[in-house]
Amino acid sequence: MTSLYERIGGEAAVNAAVDKFYEKVLADERIKHFFEGVDMAKQHRMQKGFFTFAFGGPANYSGRGMEAAHRRLVNELGLNDSHYDAVMENLGATLVELGVPDEMIAEAAGIAESVRGAVLGRPA
Repeated sequence: MTSLYERIGGEAAVNAAVDKFYEKVLADERIKHFFEGVDMAKQHRMQKGFFTFAFGGPANYSGRGMEAAHRRLVNELGLNDSHYDAVMENLGATLVELGVPDEMIAEAAGIAESVRGAVLGRPA
């Protein structure tokens, strides 16, 4: 079976999805404050690398683990399940807007849900 990365359209599709995703996230009053002062060019690169890896593409993600990358947001800014839900909502809306089939959206959501605990600093 081919990877979600290949089925979704590879690098071009991931790049388009990440760009559109951050347009939505940065407009979302529930979560945009988490990105104040963030180097968004770097954030885009890191997210593209992570999605590529998580969706079964080339393993070139070199960022920190999910828990370490989000620890300050959890501890200092109160990142919690409601914020994660907002991110998931924006990811789903992005993929719908890009015409990704429902079964692939569900697969992407499953992958994103699989790291919720790590992002929110919960023990595995």
